[in-house]
Amino acid sequence: MAVEKLSTTVDGAEILKPRTDNREYRKIVLKNSLQVLLISDPDTDKCAASMSVSIGSFSDPQGLEGLAHFLEHMLFYASEKYPQEDSYSKYITEHGGSTNAYTSSEETNYHFDINADCFSEALDRFAQFFIKPLMSADATMREIKAVDSENQKNLLSDGWRMRQLQKHLSKEDHPFHKFSTGNMDTLHVKPQAKGVDTTSELIKFYKEHYSANIMHLVVYGKESLDKIQDLVEGMFQEVQNTNKTIPRFPGQPCTSDHLQILVKAVPIKQGHKLNVSWPVTPSIHRYEEAPCRYLGHLIGHEGEGSLFHALKTLGWATGLGAGEGDWTLDYSFFTVSIDLTDAGHEHMQDILGLLFKYIQLLQQTGVCQWIFDELAAICETKFHYQDKTPPMSYIVDIASNMQIFPTRDWLVGLSLPSKFNPATIQKVVDELSPSNARILWESQKFEGQTDKNEPWYNTAYSLEKISSSTIQEWVKSAPDVNLHLPAPNVFIPTDLSLKDAKDKETVPVMLRNSPFSRLWYKPDTMFSKPKAYFKMDFNCPLAVSSPDAAVLTDIFTRLLMDYLNEYAYYAQVAGLHYGVSLSDNGFELTLLGYNHKLRILLETVIEKIANFEVKPDRFAVIKETVTKEYQNYKYRQPYHQAMYYCSLILQDQTWPWTEELEVLSHLEAEDVAKFVPMLLSRTFIECYIAGNVEGNEAESMVKHVEDVLFNDPKPKCRPLFPSQHLTNRVVKLEEGMKYFYHQDGSNPSDENSALVHYIQVHRDDFAMNIKLQLFGLVAKQATFHQLRTVEQLGYITALAQRNDSGIYGVQFIIQSSVKGPGHIDSRVESLLKNFESKLREMSDEEFKSNVTALIDMKLEKYKNLKEESRFYWQEIQRGTLKFNRKEAEVTALRQLQKQELVDFFEEYIKIGAARKKSLSIRVYGSQHLNEMASDKNEVPSPCVEIEDIVGFRKSQPLHGSFRGCGQPKL
Repeated sequence: MAVEKLSTTVDGAEILKPRTDNREYRKIVLKNSLQVLLISDPDTDKCAASMSVSIGSFSDPQGLEGLAHFLEHMLFYASEKYPQEDSYSKYITEHGGSTNAYTSSEETNYHFDINADCFSEALDRFAQFFIKPLMSADATMREIKAVDSENQKNLLSDGWRMRQLQKHLSKEDHPFHKFSTGNMDTLHVKPQAKGVDTTSELIKFYKEHYSANIMHLVVYGKESLDKIQDLVEGMFQEVQNTNKTIPRFPGQPCTSDHLQILVKAVPIKQGHKLNVSWPVTPSIHRYEEAPCRYLGHLIGHEGEGSLFHALKTLGWATGLGAGEGDWTLDYSFFTVSIDLTDAGHEHMQDILGLLFKYIQLLQQTGVCQWIFDELAAICETKFHYQDKTPPMSYIVDIASNMQIFPTRDWLVGLSLPSKFNPATIQKVVDELSPSNARILWESQKFEGQTDKNEPWYNTAYSLEKISSSTIQEWVKSAPDVNLHLPAPNVFIPTDLSLKDAKDKETVPVMLRNSPFSRLWYKPDTMFSKPKAYFKMDFNCPLAVSSPDAAVLTDIFTRLLMDYLNEYAYYAQVAGLHYGVSLSDNGFELTLLGYNHKLRILLETVIEKIANFEVKPDRFAVIKETVTKEYQNYKYRQPYHQAMYYCSLILQDQTWPWTEELEVLSHLEAEDVAKFVPMLLSRTFIECYIAGNVEGNEAESMVKHVEDVLFNDPKPKCRPLFPSQHLTNRVVKLEEGMKYFYHQDGSNPSDENSALVHYIQVHRDDFAMNIKLQLFGLVAKQATFHQLRTVEQLGYITALAQRNDSGIYGVQFIIQSSVKGPGHIDSRVESLLKNFESKLREMSDEEFKSNVTALIDMKLEKYKNLKEESRFYWQEIQRGTLKFNRKEAEVTALRQLQKQELVDFFEEYIKIGAARKKSLSIRVYGSQHLNEMASDKNEVPSPCVEIEDIVGFRKSQPLHGSFRGCGQPKL
């Protein structure tokens, strides 16, 4: 299938771009051989840059595992031109931006975004990373602790553990085998024991590998291409070019010793997984022919006749994914991952038999042109009608693409299969043979049956060789199920025309209001894409009335998704996404994507709700899945546990997960069958429809839903009584009081502790909101710098705004393996104490700069329909309905005086403030458990020690709800 050529040509370099993209692109090469892509977007509010360096963890020196990753951390510290520590991050954060970086096997990528009017200085600071960075011995030691903390966070994560086990089972002399994160041992203890100075090695690694000719830069600006080019040439010419060659690591990671193996591994979490991978020819060399994309589409399909549909029908699997995983230019793995049920775990051989049977089906049927053409058509539509995304996320992928793809395909990457070549696909199908397979089988049932441990994460495993003939026996004995290729996709949109929105509404309007539902409507006046956003929130009083009801509602939504899957999966593939999930007061339906066939999908979903029946076999699988999810709650990161406790304390009508787990153990299919009609019997549907949809279409859709659910001779739903309209209430903490909650970490093996220090401030009010937000902006980087960079309390250190149903506050979130929660809490208090003088001493110029940055952030335009809709839907769900919020808060900001911010801080935030309401959630990891008793004794008074969360919540007054009225008057 031919892809339409819509491209921009600059200096002889043609760059293929989406037909809906009006940005300008230019490729330039600086005198130092640095390749740069310039992007001009006059409509952008944020500018961004991303530098991809073609060096990654594969280049780590022997005995200094993690050095490339560590260098990525260190470049953020300081430079000769900007020697103040952390001044890069401070400048960007204070001007509405964000920074990040990552290290992969063959690339390190640095990136940032910032408000447009501050881009020039930010870009200059960024350029210094690659010109003259400073790396002091003191900073080196502190940042090794940050890398170690990052690794500590990963030690109990099954994703990290199993990935490293896959790497461990490969050739020791291939870099794939390496440990790449780094820790205290690899970066300090062992080098020091050998007389190796890490700081010197760091500088040596930088000088050896960071050369302009193996870097690729993308710069996304608001100005013209000529002006952006002037900026880049002025700032990046000094990046040194030492004419390095991009390192290549030829050879395969796996020899015959690492193939035809069955590995049994013990995970941290409940659940069973089967992961089958094969070394294959890297698709990148034939990326337009997309062999792995084609095979991933078929092996990973979920419609009738697919492998997953068969496994699901047998009750053996709850999820399946397939596609090219780890790859470089020299090697690649094709991987199939299957989430197993308990019954599936007992039928592992049958499942592998069915997998290879499906691969045999692909070999027998040959490569189908119509399937490739359909996939190409879906990908082409997706590319040409792609949503605009935040500049930083957009350019990171492009910078990575630049080192791999020809200039023409820098924006395209792997996203456009366009050349049908059955031989290329057939070659990869042939490589998916039993003789090439690596099988990783994960289950806690293997506890005590293993004889080996992976060295970096201590994952217990056993290994056995498995012959091709054994797998062939499994294929022969596998159940006889009807495996076949998918049907043609009826959800592919063919009408991509734009509706002429007669109403040029700039905010949602209430288009329809009945006893059954309320419809908010917002036509697309900004994005010009053939897409729609559809939300329906079913407010059901029964759903949140008890732990039993909450669990039953959850099971109901999951069963709905389960029943829809084989049909609606086609919609998902074609770019029409759907979901049914729990909401604060019931459950909600979301549809998002091309509008052409959205109504067809909607009608199917509503029909499934109206005629809902419980299938006992599917109930059993869903119950098992949900039970494991609850059992795995205890393995969550400690800071997630602390945030959960905070929500449980503050939010009325929420139930402890331990109670919900207890409910599950007694639940039967008939309980759900009895519950669902009662759940639906009283409901009110809040609707929001936006995008490429006309008002009368939106009304017609809602009318259809009402007709099916409410207006049937035997209606499934009846309207709520006025007294039943639901509210979201939040605990009102007492002014001048400190609240504490101390709790053991739920995983005894986790050494990490966590603190959430929450300060509740006010009920939604424009004048108060902006003061809290301005405080957050000013304090955010200071918090990170002091608690993470200087004191090295932990890798996870953040200051974040919190909004519970219109009740605003701020929270400090820190996770640490080096200090306990009591100590961390005292450091937060100390930080706030020091902040008093910082605020008072802030110059008028600095105050104005921060105000301007916050105004710019608020006036940032929505990039796409989803972003816009999420904002308006939040206003509708919370009942605040302040659709003009951003403009009103900007007006208030423009009038704000510095003294008002100081007064706000002294009244609500500072230590000892008369109106301050703070809540400290302290979660103790195994390393700090013995500190809990003394921490409890040392809490200052007046204070409240929360022992019983639900009992405490029931004894407290609640803030008024913005959803107090069922029929808002606008």
